[in-house]
Amino acid sequence: MSNTAGLFSGQTPLPVRMRPTSLEEVAGQQHLLRPGAPLVVLADPDGGARAATSVILWGPPGTGKTTLAQAVARSSGRRFVELSAVTAGVKDVREVMQDALTQRDLYGTSTILFLDEIHRFTKAQQDALLPGVENGWVVLIAATTENPSFSVVSPLLSRSLLLTLQPLTDADLAGLIDRAVSDARGLAGAVTLTDEARAALVRLASGDARRALTALEAAASLAEPDSDGGAGTITAEHVAQAVDRALLRYDRQGDEHYDVISAFIKSIRGSDPDAALHYLARMIEAGEDPRFIARRLIISAAEDIGLADPHALPLAVAAADAVQLIGFPEGRIPLAEATVYLATTAKSNAAYLAIDAAIADVRGGGAGRVPPHLRDAHYPGAARLGHGKGYRYPHDDERGVVAQQYLPDALRDRSYYRPTARGAEREISARWSRIRRILGRPDEPGAESAGTSSAT
Repeated sequence: MSNTAGLFSGQTPLPVRMRPTSLEEVAGQQHLLRPGAPLVVLADPDGGARAATSVILWGPPGTGKTTLAQAVARSSGRRFVELSAVTAGVKDVREVMQDALTQRDLYGTSTILFLDEIHRFTKAQQDALLPGVENGWVVLIAATTENPSFSVVSPLLSRSLLLTLQPLTDADLAGLIDRAVSDARGLAGAVTLTDEARAALVRLASGDARRALTALEAAASLAEPDSDGGAGTITAEHVAQAVDRALLRYDRQGDEHYDVISAFIKSIRGSDPDAALHYLARMIEAGEDPRFIARRLIISAAEDIGLADPHALPLAVAAADAVQLIGFPEGRIPLAEATVYLATTAKSNAAYLAIDAAIADVRGGGAGRVPPHLRDAHYPGAARLGHGKGYRYPHDDERGVVAQQYLPDALRDRSYYRPTARGAEREISARWSRIRRILGRPDEPGAESAGTSSAT
């Protein structure tokens, strides 16, 4: 082990030691720290009633939610109480509220309650916060990595300001790393850092300050002092040894799960195989269920490609079967093949739009009676009711198509399927036009399908 390692062992972790004590030290999030911004007012000890607004901080891990809450509490002089939704229950919340009320009434002390991972609270647990927030017993600062619109109850949302944190920029992270190297709370100049090492730490952190500082501390423990016993130098090789891969922002139950799969499908729809492969790689590396990816490919083949390429759907199904048979890591190959094929082939959502239009008519009461000549005539008494009378068998005609009505009377001239002129659907469009003429229905030449696909 390096001699330098002893300088950092047995201490509080570097990210905790470097946590800012005031808003001025906070890296990034400048859109939330402008003069007059809610957090700045909340941190002002002379803010008065304006400084008693509860807030919900929403952002990825490592962007400073806990840091901001603690900095606000220190700057404002308020009492700070922290709860984690992982371990706290309704009883804990009520005890904090009662204690905060006592502190306010007896000593005039205001309390900031920082609740981490509020999305893990049940509705009942979140409801227990409402009296304290509404009556001003506490100023709630809640943190979440998931969209509060789905994870926080409406009454609590309406009583709080929602503030969105952004991933730290490369410049923010580089400045934070440099400060940690030199600051007395951090490494206190015990090591130096090459430009390549700094760039590697920034890249591997993926906007996460905690990740950057954790990796810095691990890399510093590998840096040997120079021959004179002076400060060791952290190189890119030290960083590579300390951190084997970049952090992927991906929560299989959270926003990143939905955002990445949405971008994946939209890249296929947009015919960009490079982008589609990028998002596929992100899902694979994050440990996404390959069956989920395969199902989305099947849906994409049916929804966005359709009959412009009739081979797309069987290929997507084959990729799903292949993944089931061989598993990972080899399963990434058929998934990639299907992704590239779907992204580069012709696209049509005509069948998708057609079935939705037909369903809309049915739901709207436009079903109508089945024409008598199409009704089942195989049971006793059907002929007496006129079922099947006048039905013309298409195979008796050399063209395989005969003129007769198929749609109910109320919809007899309704058109649902309008093939495009893309891919194999070009031939379908010409054939469908000829069929319509034989059936005696108004000819509607194939046109580019209007409308947009459903959001993924």
